[in-house]
Order: sequence, then structure tokens, then C-alpha cells
Amino acid sequence: MLTIKRVPTVVSNYQEDAAAAKPLGCGRNCLGHCCLPVSKLPLYAFPNVPKPIKISPKEDRSSDFFLNTLLLGQWEDRMSRGLFRYDVTACETKVIPGKLGFIAQLNEGRHLKKRPTEFRVDRVLQPFDSSKFNFTKVGQEEVLFRFEAGGGNLPHYYDHAPVNQNSPPSVVAINVSPIEYGHVLLIPRVLECLPQRIDPDSFLLALHMAEEAGSPYFRLGYNSLGAFATINHLHFQAYFMSTQFPVEKAPTGMVTVTEGGVKVSRLLEYPVRGLVYECGNTLKELSDLVSSVCIWFQENNIPYNVLISDMGKKIFVFPQCYAEKQALGEVSQELLDTQVNPAVWEISGHMVLKRKKDYEEASEAYAWRLLAEVSLSADRFNEVEENLFEATGTVKPEQMHKEGERLKESAFADAIAEGCVVLQ
Repeated sequence: MLTIKRVPTVVSNYQEDAAAAKPLGCGRNCLGHCCLPVSKLPLYAFPNVPKPIKISPKEDRSSDFFLNTLLLGQWEDRMSRGLFRYDVTACETKVIPGKLGFIAQLNEGRHLKKRPTEFRVDRVLQPFDSSKFNFTKVGQEEVLFRFEAGGGNLPHYYDHAPVNQNSPPSVVAINVSPIEYGHVLLIPRVLECLPQRIDPDSFLLALHMAEEAGSPYFRLGYNSLGAFATINHLHFQAYFMSTQFPVEKAPTGMVTVTEGGVKVSRLLEYPVRGLVYECGNTLKELSDLVSSVCIWFQENNIPYNVLISDMGKKIFVFPQCYAEKQALGEVSQELLDTQVNPAVWEISGHMVLKRKKDYEEASEAYAWRLLAEVSLSADRFNEVEENLFEATGTVKPEQMHKEGERLKESAFADAIAEGCVVLQ
């Protein structure tokens, strides 16, 4: 059994006293079976009608309402109520000079003097444990609204909506330890107490949220167990950041286009090896393919992270091994001392640093070296990719595979030549 010790991120104000969880009928307005079924939280019902993916940005009133009025507006309301552990808008942020423009943030408030907790990192799939903190213990004041499929071609918003007993509610809640403006959690079917594992319905729900936001600066992320998820209750994270992520700037090498119209590519000239899935004839076809990829990773016990970008039209998938290396003692003490946990946001290029020294000395070489430790080796990635493509029915012409290998290894060689993988 491989384990690492790390300070758990506090995402809810109810997390620290989770051990003293109250029984059913707690009367504290939580998200459990005792309170949520009789609640009347706001509901945003998105249209659940298959439609072609729009290539151009979605500009309509519903997107503006969903992102600015509802999500960000309610997030600011919770900030004014003092529900967050610190003011993330006061955190120093800068773009690190270099080709990719990694983003560094000094977030000392996220690293409090708490004892590290032991986490098992060699099992991507673990059963849900109701004795540990989970989102049913969150108070409803931390919830912004429910986010569920509606009917028809238009979204609908209800200020107070009763819970449909035949349709398990999904909720959007604040992360009380945010790393950026508008940092929220999407918790699919919260009452079902699903463990942290992607399924087709939950992944499609996340893509719908990105689509409804209608902004390339609003992104969703997912961390599997073993890839720095610390709460084994199904959830996605999301936030708004009005700049392009470094991974979104990186070139890609196309592998194939599926029968469903999904373009499959390899990430190039980037420290973490990954796959990129774009467009598709419909959002569901894109979702079905990528969720099958995630399920394959889960079933084969490969930790991974997912970034949902470009309003749900572009998805990055990163198999990773940093926690495994950490557990085996294969990560340098210099990197461990930074206490940076390379989850989806860090892998995408938003480096959340907890020490002022690291922030002031941050360089592209440092970011590259840290993220290179996250990546699977070239041989391991090729093996995983080959098995993955076979299992998911992805067609991969051999000549394109060889060209992708040449381009990718050339990019890593160039990075070494430029000194990007040497800590300066």
C-alpha cells in the first residue's frame, strides 16, 4: 500500500468537525437526506436537447445570467457573508516570463498549520466512506444553486424549487479555500454519495456547466484519487480566470478524428504528456468518448486529471504519477519542500505557491521541472496510449502515431537544450 502525507484542503466550513457528524434529522440545513429533500434551493435547469457544438463563442443572455449574475454574483454574496477562509482576490498573482507564461499565485492562506493526513495513492477507485467528510455534511448556505437538466430548448431558473424525488439533485457550492475568483464545486447527484470516479452522466453534466457559462475563461477541472483528490465524494472544481492557461497555448499533434467528429490529439511542447479531445458532432458524443477514457484509467488504476476548456469543447486528459513517485521517495526534497500538490490547476499552468520565497523566485524552469515529475515517461505514456486507444475504439493511423512521437520527443529535447528542465 502506497501512501503520502499532505495537509488536506478544507473545502467546506463543516469539514473540520465532520468526525462529530450529526444523525439524520440534524436540523442544521445540510445537504444530507435529512434536510435536502425538503429544501427549496434555487435551481438552474439547462436545456437537455442534443445539438451541434458551436464553434464560435456562445453569446446570449442566458450565458451572461448563468455566469455573471448567478454563479459569480452568488459567489460574491457568500464572500460578503464571510464564508471564505481568506480573501483570494487579495492574493498576489503574476505571469512568469517565458514561452508558455506559467501563472504563479502566492496563496499563504491555503496552507494553515494543520497536521498532515495520510492518503492512500495506489488505488484510484476506493469505496465511499460515510464516516469521513463528504458533501452531504455541507451547510446549505455554502450552496449557490442546483444545476440539473430541464426540458425544452431554453434554460430556466427558479428561485425556490422543490426537490424531485425521482431526480437526484446536483448542486454547485463554494470552495471555502478558493484558489481563484469564483472557485466552486460541482457535486453531481449529491444524495447518491458517489465515490470520486467519473461516469458518463456526471461528465456530461460538467460539460453542460462549461457550455452554459459561455466563457473561455471559465474552466472545470477533475482530480482522481491518487492524483491529488482528497475527498472521496464525486465532485468537479471550477473557477473564472481571465487569461489563457499555458496548456491552452501549447501546440498539439493530431492523432485522428473519430466517427463522432471528435478530434484526438497529443499535447506537444509541454512538460506533462497528455491527450486532447476537441469538438465532436454533439456535446454528448464528445462527453461519451472522454468519459470512456476516464473510466479506462479508473479501471486500470492509473491516476489522472482532466481540464474542461473552451466552454466544454476542448478537454485535456493527463495520466500522472507524481504521488506514486512521492510515496516511493523518488521526488527531490527541494520540490517536496515547496508543498505544491500538482493537481489539475497546477498541471494546466496555474501554480499555487504557499511560500513567498517560491513565489519571488518562480521561473519557467522551476515550473517545467516540477510538472515534468508529474508526467508519465515516454515509454509508459506510449504503452498507456496504445492500450487506451484499443480499448476505446479510437482509430490511430500508424504514420500519424510515428509523427506524433517524433514531434513530441523533439519538443522535450528542445526544452532540455533550452534549460527548461533544469532548476535554476
